[in-house]
Amino acid sequence: MSKARFWLKGLLIIVLVLGVFFRFASLDHKVYWHDEAYTSLRAAGYTRSEIDQEIFQNQIVRAADLQKFQRLKPGSTAADTVRSLAQEDPQHPPLYFLIARVWMQQFGSSLTASRSLPALLSLLSLPLLYGLAMELFALPPAALWATVLLSLSPFDILFAQTARQYSLLTVAVIASHFFLLRALRRSTLQLWAGYSLSLALGFYCHPLFGLTVIGHGVYILGLWFQGLRHQRQEMPQPPQSAIVFSPSTPFLPPYMVATTIGVLLYAPWLWVLQTNQKQALSTTDWTRITVEPLYLAKLWLLSFTALFLDLDFGFNNPVTYLLRLPLLVMLGVAFYWVYRHTPIRTWLLIVTSVGVPFLLLALPDLLVGGKRSTVSRYLISCYPGLQLSAAYLIAKTIATIRHPVLAGLQRGALALLLTGSLVSCTISFYADTWWDKDLSYANGEIARRINTAATSMVVSDVGNDFTNTGDLLSLSYLLHSQIPLLLLRQPFTFPPGSLEQHPFVFRPSESLRQAIAQQGYRLEILPQTGSLWQVHSVP
Repeated sequence: MSKARFWLKGLLIIVLVLGVFFRFASLDHKVYWHDEAYTSLRAAGYTRSEIDQEIFQNQIVRAADLQKFQRLKPGSTAADTVRSLAQEDPQHPPLYFLIARVWMQQFGSSLTASRSLPALLSLLSLPLLYGLAMELFALPPAALWATVLLSLSPFDILFAQTARQYSLLTVAVIASHFFLLRALRRSTLQLWAGYSLSLALGFYCHPLFGLTVIGHGVYILGLWFQGLRHQRQEMPQPPQSAIVFSPSTPFLPPYMVATTIGVLLYAPWLWVLQTNQKQALSTTDWTRITVEPLYLAKLWLLSFTALFLDLDFGFNNPVTYLLRLPLLVMLGVAFYWVYRHTPIRTWLLIVTSVGVPFLLLALPDLLVGGKRSTVSRYLISCYPGLQLSAAYLIAKTIATIRHPVLAGLQRGALALLLTGSLVSCTISFYADTWWDKDLSYANGEIARRINTAATSMVVSDVGNDFTNTGDLLSLSYLLHSQIPLLLLRQPFTFPPGSLEQHPFVFRPSESLRQAIAQQGYRLEILPQTGSLWQVHSVP
């Protein structure tokens, strides 16, 4: 090994270690947002309806009182966790939540404990991606680069620190690719069984894993048609390393059987989804809101480039997008490079693993309206293919470029790529909120306003869309424990003198706003909060 390559390998190992460090550093620093609070309450065995019935009673509770719903429900079992999801959130299968429940039983329900589980699970994706890259490219430098890119990915680190199932979903996506390729090449019972189990694992993480399975089906069909073309044109026998299907191939029946078994293992939860279809649709109807095509394009660019750079200068600031355009060009070049320089078994898997899930989400958004494809976490099936193609481009150009000027430019580009990821992770490390906190993005600022105010009572209700429960639980981690919360339900009853204190009002429903106005008061929204109001007397 040359001295330059020795130092490069050492640098990549250091970067990989930094990626692991960022996954576990300051796990309790960022806002524990709405969805994470729901993870804890469901793992603990509660339902939202029973919490709402207990806390929204036109009475004052303390912020600390809400924390009991983030700890194991006394007398509950794993069946209560499954029942909570089946009744109220059936689009989320129970696997991660059951693991989280066991984790809660062993390590408690603190923020650090809750987020250390997805961080630990995310580590499984690193050796799996290395193995997948070796299976695809048989090129150790490409496998190392793929692992480094995943390790230092700002997006993957962000969701590795989020108490949801998305880091486990990443593991399932990569594992399913790996077992499929290995089973196609060697076709043993153990490998096909591994593929079936990886499918079941993915389905029980999230229904959108089905996008990956459909991508696999398109991949198999592509290889099958390639086999027909070889047969009809009487082409020479392809090299042994290439997988080619023909009508008599021994690989097609095992694939179909393995896929069928994987789907059948998921059948019990499919029945739950079908039985509670109305509830599943009502809790995801926000994804069907129509948005402008430019909005879609902006979010696509941000989602795909967040794998390498996650610096936000404002959604409408051109700088945010100009910094990311070179990364989009890099991904385009990487796709072309993989297509031109790898066999069909390699480039077709990467193309279908990225293109099929994306198109299945994006085309409905474009044709009938919606914003499913703008939700970055819904595109997780696409991301490993992007990282693999980028890694292959990097590894091959390092090996082939010999001109000193071009080699220098390449080293500079790689330095910028790694620096962008490191800077993104460092800034995110010190931030107390980030774009992925969605509904709860401003909860840190809201809590600071409330905690430092002379009068700090907070009034709220279930909200227009019944999402206040999760955000009140999120706030309970940030508010001083004795902050009084007046939680109301219809018909609203205000304790005597409560509005005279000019309390804060958190995300009030339209009905609550009207009720406050009928009491002779007005509401004024506080700047930089988006959802915190304050009661004032009418002049």
